[in-house]
Amino acid sequence: MSETPLVYLDNNATTRPAPEVVEAMLPFLTEQWGNPSSMHAFGGRVAKPVAEARERVAAFLNAERPEEVVFEGCATEADNHALFGVAAAWGRPGTIITSRVEHPAILGPCLRLREMGHTVVEIGVDGEGRFDLEAYEAALAAHPGPKLVSVMWANNETGVLFPIKRIAELGKAAGATVHTDAVQAAGKAPLDVREVPVDLLSIAGHKMHAPKGIGVLYVRRGTRIKPFVIGGHQERGRRGGTENVPYIVGLAKACELSVAALTDGTEGRIRRLRDKLQAGLLATCPDSRVNGGGAERVSNTLNISFEYIEGESVLYHLSDLGICASSGSACAAGSLEPSHVIRAMGVPFTAVHGSIRFSLSRYTTEAEIDYVLKHCPEVVAEMRAISPFVKH
Repeated sequence: MSETPLVYLDNNATTRPAPEVVEAMLPFLTEQWGNPSSMHAFGGRVAKPVAEARERVAAFLNAERPEEVVFEGCATEADNHALFGVAAAWGRPGTIITSRVEHPAILGPCLRLREMGHTVVEIGVDGEGRFDLEAYEAALAAHPGPKLVSVMWANNETGVLFPIKRIAELGKAAGATVHTDAVQAAGKAPLDVREVPVDLLSIAGHKMHAPKGIGVLYVRRGTRIKPFVIGGHQERGRRGGTENVPYIVGLAKACELSVAALTDGTEGRIRRLRDKLQAGLLATCPDSRVNGGGAERVSNTLNISFEYIEGESVLYHLSDLGICASSGSACAAGSLEPSHVIRAMGVPFTAVHGSIRFSLSRYTTEAEIDYVLKHCPEVVAEMRAISPFVKH
């Protein structure tokens, strides 16, 4: 009996650490394991690699200064730092303007900030997941006090790209501080903070082939923000805690590899594979729809709804076949609640529960896509055969 293959198409959840990243990290786990803040020479040996890594991440973002890069424990921490840090610097109630389709790392802090007395305005999206710029401009005009805009660069479920340059320009013109969660855009689209005038930007290592446990908050020089993790004076007093040297070095290497992938044809190959998967599933699975398919998307993401069935059931059966994907449904404590992203897009009831996200990476092969195209339609047909929502 042949072994079930592993076909990993859940790269928006986490990615395989690149071998080059692991290799770059190893010396700082086994030999150069000192504390870069120490005064002695052994600690000093790792201070230079941290400084060099900061320069490489700054170059990845096209930041003006390496000092604008703050290393954090993860992107969720970076997002929390951005929101709570800016609000704390205000010293009085203000307004946070965000979107209805943000990651929980933004929506959760917004809920807490509302409880603390701040106003939170959520901007909607259209049926393709595109940000409502008209409503956004109205919100900026309606709130004259201190404002923070926090809008994602690319949606984690659909891959839809937001017009972040225009969002930032409008926000800055209205006197707002502008933050973007760029976790799902990093490594898939060029990030240029000179071209896109955001004040704050978050990325996560493990979404771009670095390990879990490292993130970055870019802080443009002059941005008023308080520290979120308070302790030592690391990161120029902006984030307490001993520097995670191996992970910082690994993230810098991942940034370097991501720049190469954007220019050497890798992203184009990923897009072709995504489009092949999309076309094949639409052709072989009737009553299916691509969520966000009419909008500009990152190259690796396909969110597709199979009507009249539960996405969770499809995922379980795909998993038995070695296919790793994820659902558009946010299931918590055993209750099946449709994704807030899919609901915000106004997806019909018959399709909202049946959304599946396939997300590819540079390691995805055409043979893996062919394997999914062979088995996924069979699973969908089996699920529909027993679905109470399908007329038999």
